[in-house]
Amino acid sequence: MGRRLLRANDILIETAGGSRERPTGRSVLVSQDVLDAFPGDVTCASFARFLRVDPDVASPRFIYWYLQHLYARGDMWMHQVQHTGVARFQFTRFSQTHKVQLPVRAEQEAVADVLGVLDDKIAVNERIAVTADELALALALDERWEKRIRLGEIADLSKVQQVPQELSDDLVDHYSLPAFDSRKAPDRCSPLSIKSGKFVIDSPAVLLSKLNPEIPRAWDVVPDGSVPSLASTEFLVLVPGLGISTHELWSVVAQRKFLEELAAKVTGTSKSHQRVRPAEVMETEVVDPRQFGEVGGQIRSLAQSILAARRESKTLATLRDTLLPQLMSGRLRVKDAEKIVEDQV
Repeated sequence: MGRRLLRANDILIETAGGSRERPTGRSVLVSQDVLDAFPGDVTCASFARFLRVDPDVASPRFIYWYLQHLYARGDMWMHQVQHTGVARFQFTRFSQTHKVQLPVRAEQEAVADVLGVLDDKIAVNERIAVTADELALALALDERWEKRIRLGEIADLSKVQQVPQELSDDLVDHYSLPAFDSRKAPDRCSPLSIKSGKFVIDSPAVLLSKLNPEIPRAWDVVPDGSVPSLASTEFLVLVPGLGISTHELWSVVAQRKFLEELAAKVTGTSKSHQRVRPAEVMETEVVDPRQFGEVGGQIRSLAQSILAARRESKTLATLRDTLLPQLMSGRLRVKDAEKIVEDQV
């Protein structure tokens, strides 16, 4: 335990940054690939601690999944305290008081393998999505196109709002800034857990953050019609017009040059909470996507690949989260879980 140099298979545990809705105490397994990506030594951040599992005693990968299980089950709440307005995880108390009942080593490795297959496929899908994302943005790059147009001429601003607690639905898809930053997928949650009014998304749209616009947050959204979709009011909900698709609209508002122009128009005294006015966003010029021609079709095709990859990842993550407690409790045999995973991957 501590803040020393990290090694492969160390388990990082978040010790600060939680909230009333989400406890701190999340964990991540350090891979050799991550360490190789950085020159020099990699150390533990100040808002985290790490566990180094003795491989002669237990499988580090199994302990990582065990911690994921504890977090999903809500056990981390009992180790969270408020300190100077910040939620902190009592790492030392947790590590000294929590006891783990370990299955035999072979079963530990088998459980980690089953869950790891799903995580690996999710990681592959994310690499596909990121690559397609970069290609689409390169196709719409400012320097490649001459014609520009005010954003308000090719998109409308949707302002329809809904108080989540007034919905009769059991679940909603919540498009928030943290959801975008973590995995670019909405949080499916109870509307009762959302404490303020949100924008309604009832058709394909592009969500553009008005908060700190220098941080690229443009989200090409196709809502899942099975549950209501709501967006944080920190987003602008852009609905395309003039016969263009959300994919083409996204490709021009996600451009670095456009976001830099928005950043120059922000207001607010706090560096961490600067916002741009919606009216100024709509007056800012973007590349006119009507000139794309065949390139527009290529952008739409890439965007569909991105959506498909992330939808599959969402399905796999749901399966993983369903299998996790059953494997940890022993209610599901590893062989049965392997068959289920084989049918999905």
